[in-house]
Amino acid sequence: MADNGNSTVVLAAGNAELTIHPQDGGRLTSLRISGLELLRQGPHYGAFPMVPWCGRMGLGQFRNGGTVHQMPINAAPHAIHGTGRDTAWHVLGASETSATLSYDLTAPWPYPGRVTQLIELAPDSVTLTMRVEATADTFPAQVGWHPWFLRNLGSGNDIQLDFAPAWQEERGPDYLPDGRRIAPQPGPWDDCFAMPTGTTVTLTWPQALELTITSPAHWVVIFDQQPEAVCVEPQSGPPNGLNTHPDPVTPTKPLELSTTWTWQPLT
Repeated sequence: MADNGNSTVVLAAGNAELTIHPQDGGRLTSLRISGLELLRQGPHYGAFPMVPWCGRMGLGQFRNGGTVHQMPINAAPHAIHGTGRDTAWHVLGASETSATLSYDLTAPWPYPGRVTQLIELAPDSVTLTMRVEATADTFPAQVGWHPWFLRNLGSGNDIQLDFAPAWQEERGPDYLPDGRRIAPQPGPWDDCFAMPTGTTVTLTWPQALELTITSPAHWVVIFDQQPEAVCVEPQSGPPNGLNTHPDPVTPTKPLELSTTWTWQPLT
């Protein structure tokens, strides 16, 4: 439930406990299964929503019709991961097992709109649903999630990933997809993969837990270049997608996407 300061929401279902900090970018700061923490701790970690774009935006610029917009550069020379993670979200409602958060799109994003995130916890899963609505002009947008899963849970071996993408987006020296589709390459990765029938990635911590991420999203970014954590990021478009795969949001056509993480113990 939300605390009196509207700064923390804690959900519980069975042996699962999920902590949300709405004022810290609508971020999930903790996911504990039978007391076992799955998410990397710290102010920049946990699991945060990416909106109204995902990953890197080339030089921080995107075009909408004949107008080019400049976003703040926060991963030079690019803008990265949207504005939602740096925004205080409002709690619209919370119960023991679910919470609804929202924030209004404002500057530096140039178009008015509203973002809503529904978080639903069950004893063996959590489902996240994000929706972007335009309240005036049409604009391109993306949504996705950026969880930092701990590489090792303190018992057994490091995490193992299992997924079968149709292709990998070749990454150029600027870390943006260069438009070429290549066969999936071995890691380490900071790369985008296509899963045209929907995202399915299984994470296994041997002797501890198996967690499967599913989503209708056709794109997933895998980042495993840090020793502490592994990121599996389902998203509605690839990095720089506002420019290469624009998905228009109109006053009558919102953008909505969900992801479900389902787990089972291995002991």
